[in-house]
Amino acid sequence: LEMCLSPQVISGGHYDVDCYVEDPNGKTIYQETKKQYDSFSHHTEVKGVYTFCFSNEFSTFSHKIVYFDFQVGDEPPILPDMNNRVTALTQLESACVTIHEMLKAVIDSQTHYRLREAQDRSRAEELNGRVSYWSVGETLILFVVSIGQVVLLKSFFTEKRPSSGGAGT
Repeated sequence: LEMCLSPQVISGGHYDVDCYVEDPNGKTIYQETKKQYDSFSHHTEVKGVYTFCFSNEFSTFSHKIVYFDFQVGDEPPILPDMNNRVTALTQLESACVTIHEMLKAVIDSQTHYRLREAQDRSRAEELNGRVSYWSVGETLILFVVSIGQVVLLKSFFTEKRPSSGGAGT
């Protein structure tokens, strides 16, 4: 049986994550550290539950969003008797196979563009938050400076009366 794991970090930290895959016997068959995206294909030899794990222990303060595509097994044939066929495909069957392959390429492209859109959206929302905080900070500084200027200007126009002491005749 063939399996394929394709992880990609969408947002968080430096856009990297650790990943490993173990077979049912606990043997590590794949291990990568600090990868933004990767693709791992493997022909399984042992039946059972395979485990894959994403780790973020090198940057525990940043939360990450990880997309992964996990495919197991071979794709079923397009036509029911396609694997047992001895003659050439008809023109219609050949066109179906071509269209099927093109649609798979379109699905892969759409997935890629959706991931890029999710990354860009995350960056834009983060930037929007920073701009909002900066604007609030500038507004507060503007109020403090304007109140300070009013107080300073008012002090120029107030008359200071000398206090009369206890000197008398």
